Amino acid sequence: MITIRSQLIIGLCSLATALAQAQHMNEHTTPLEPYVIRYGHDEQAINYFYGPMPKGWGFQRSAPSPEQINRLLVLDRSYFKELEEVDYNNLPTGGQVDYQLLKRKIARHSEDLQADLETYKRLEHYLPFAAVIYDFEQKRRRGHEVDAKKLATDLQNTVKQIQQQSEQVKNGKAIPSADVQFLTEMIESVKQRLASAFDFYNGYDVEFTWWMPTTFADVNTELDQYKEVLTSKSDWKVFDDGSNIGGQPIGKKMLNQKLQDEMIAYTADELLAIADKEWAWCVAELLKASREMGFGDDWQAAQEKVKNTYVPVGKQPELINQLYDKAQAFIKENQLMDIPPLADETWGMIMMTPERQLVNPFFTGGREISISYPTNTMTYDQKMMSMRGNNPYFSLGTVQHELVPGHHLQYFMNRRYKPYRAQHFNTPFWTEGWTLYWELLLYRMGFAKTPEERIGMLFWRMHRCARITFSIKFHLGEWTPQQCIDYLVNEVGHEPANAHGEVKRSFEGSYDPLYQLAYMIGGLQLLSISDELVGDGKMSYAEFHDRVIKENYLPMEMLRAILKDQKVPLDYKPVWKFYSAN
Repeated sequence: MITIRSQLIIGLCSLATALAQAQHMNEHTTPLEPYVIRYGHDEQAINYFYGPMPKGWGFQRSAPSPEQINRLLVLDRSYFKELEEVDYNNLPTGGQVDYQLLKRKIARHSEDLQADLETYKRLEHYLPFAAVIYDFEQKRRRGHEVDAKKLATDLQNTVKQIQQQSEQVKNGKAIPSADVQFLTEMIESVKQRLASAFDFYNGYDVEFTWWMPTTFADVNTELDQYKEVLTSKSDWKVFDDGSNIGGQPIGKKMLNQKLQDEMIAYTADELLAIADKEWAWCVAELLKASREMGFGDDWQAAQEKVKNTYVPVGKQPELINQLYDKAQAFIKENQLMDIPPLADETWGMIMMTPERQLVNPFFTGGREISISYPTNTMTYDQKMMSMRGNNPYFSLGTVQHELVPGHHLQYFMNRRYKPYRAQHFNTPFWTEGWTLYWELLLYRMGFAKTPEERIGMLFWRMHRCARITFSIKFHLGEWTPQQCIDYLVNEVGHEPANAHGEVKRSFEGSYDPLYQLAYMIGGLQLLSISDELVGDGKMSYAEFHDRVIKENYLPMEMLRAILKDQKVPLDYKPVWKFYSAN
């Protein structure tokens, strides 16, 4: 016979099990996950069908055609309608966050598509040949029969159109670099679509195979030459300030818009003020360390001594392992995080090529750590700059940044907890903010024991402040690339070649204008959340870090709402002022 006491115990056990299961589910999903995943797959399906289907299997990325853009806009409108029907107020906080982020993603996608459509219409006169190729590619999608002779005639006329257009551009005035980039991407897309359609019929359709190969080759040749002409007319600026670095400042209005898009409730000017305050803190810390080393207030001289502690050639991998073990021991001793054993086991190591070291003078990380250190092909000066810039003390705070609990652990966990967020809500303020946060936290907790170690970690902290300053000032049009390089060399202590590589990849590469400032700003955001929750005793560090890493990619303001279980208003706008200089 089951007693009331037994029934009560069974009920409590069942409740505990249900709560544990609910907690387990919350780690992996929210009610909005199906919408996020379905939207991503629907968008991919449209891009596959309306884009250039490759020969065989796979997916080929390409600039969208006007037809493709219009179809995607219809998709976005349908999802806006679906989201309107969601019972938002009854969603858990995590679901409300996903709702907000999905809605913002779709809105941004629609705005970008509409802007592309308007740009296409404005520049369509540069692409008078596109319609014939789009029509041909449209027939190819379902294998409709084509009139090979007529198509060959149309495309041969297209060759003449391209030649005429190319001549007009060659004799015309300069074209804004953004327009040239758009046009060259569209031409590459047209080429891909033409190749996709040609490959479908060629060799299978006898008449097509007789008429088309030579004409196809002629069109391709002319499109390639036209791209070169367009590129030559670009007003893309390579600065004649001695840097030979190119770039295009985006201006204050666009910077501030991008900050809003990333849910940062600060302007570019306000971020510059934060950088100045953090810089002043770093200098005060450097002076303490410099005095302990006997250099008085000449912290640059103390830093110079630190640079010359580089390890012999061939010993850098050994150093990386030693520094990794040191960081892991500190994390374990202070119970900062429970590291999954498999993540700790499965990071690897590679050596960075000399070519990549020109733009990545320091080691980088992810699934593995890519070590930047001299090779036999470098000049003497290049070798010395590489070794000095990657000395043991500079590397102390960044090995864990690249591996565990940094980027390697991020990649490991992102595939296991709420992976849909990594795919759809990617933001550098989380990617680099999490890893930079660990540098801030470890320094605060005394990981750097000696003044040399503190100088090493402070070099990188100053560097993150400098990234805010030089990237914003460049995009405001106030500094040239060479001024940015000089700032890194004279004020932070970079080796000249390393500073050049840092600036070059910031402005010439594929980095978003906000990427470089996202390190320190994201780190300060997460440190603020940590102080709210761990500092007030609501969580231990281990609990806090476990929750954060399992939430996956999010704007930090949304992460804060989830961790504090704050409801998010439907008309939410970024408001969180996370920074305090105290």
